[in-house]
Amino acid sequence: ITMAATRSVMRAVRVFEFGGPEVLKLQSDVLIPHPKEDQVLIKVHACGVNPVETYIRSGNYARKPALPYTPGSDVAGVIEGVGEHVTAFKKGDRVFTISTISGGYADYAVAAANRVFPLSDKLDFRQGAAIGIPYFTAYRALFQKGRAKAGESVLVHGASGGVGIATCQIARACGLKVLGTAGTEEGMNMVLRNGAHQAFNHREANYIDKIKEYMGTEGVDIIIEMLSNVNLATDLQLLSYAGRVMVVGSRGPIEINPRDTMSKESSIIGVSLFLATEEERRECATALLDGVEAGWLKPIVGSEYPLEEVVKAHEDIIHSSGARGKMVLLP
Repeated sequence: ITMAATRSVMRAVRVFEFGGPEVLKLQSDVLIPHPKEDQVLIKVHACGVNPVETYIRSGNYARKPALPYTPGSDVAGVIEGVGEHVTAFKKGDRVFTISTISGGYADYAVAAANRVFPLSDKLDFRQGAAIGIPYFTAYRALFQKGRAKAGESVLVHGASGGVGIATCQIARACGLKVLGTAGTEEGMNMVLRNGAHQAFNHREANYIDKIKEYMGTEGVDIIIEMLSNVNLATDLQLLSYAGRVMVVGSRGPIEINPRDTMSKESSIIGVSLFLATEEERRECATALLDGVEAGWLKPIVGSEYPLEEVVKAHEDIIHSSGARGKMVLLP
């Protein structure tokens, strides 16, 4: 009886109140969820950590889950069980997700079957946990919202993090001229190894001038912006005629001069994967799974943390000296 009893519970990170990283509590007596109709249960081998999870946890985000909840959407692991009407997956399949229902910072997670995708043998579970939000967001920002075309130029601002590396790889594979910024020498080298034609250090005082000099008079067609509250005003100076800034991340307000958009008829466009339609998600998935097979989609995993160190993971993703790949939790 004891064996059966212990098997029905798992470890999961729970949030009982919104606040700082310290509100993340690892509990070892959480019931293993059951997959309902059109759902699957996944044994989690790795779970990606995304900046948005820190914003949600703090309570300062548009979407607030009902308390208590378990964070985490980018899971990679093995199908443990399937609910009714699920035909695409069976027990034992290697998979990754772009969202979960029960939360990914746990030993097991339930996800809707249409948010789950097969994980190629070419990638390990940590890499699988680095695909979800970063690559789907990058694809959406570039093509579904940014209307990027081969031959155009793209500047990836904060290119050494999860979304940044994803954007560089996708943009390069699709024939764009790719520029990236990072905050460390190591970060810049990583950006160059993952598709950028040129890298700039955004900690250097004159790096904007260097980008202008590199691009000449034409300017940049698309800017993928991870930190709009710092860079948006200068981004508008870097754009080409009809250029667009894709707002992927922001940590606060910023003052800009709207006239800067008039002189080039440029656009500032917000990007939210949360608002993607089923059809758009399928389009992303098809393109990305093709990229895995073709060999250009290769997630770079950065810092790894056991579930016990989830508090540190949330501190580091916001305050670390410079991103180097995707941060993952390993249950």
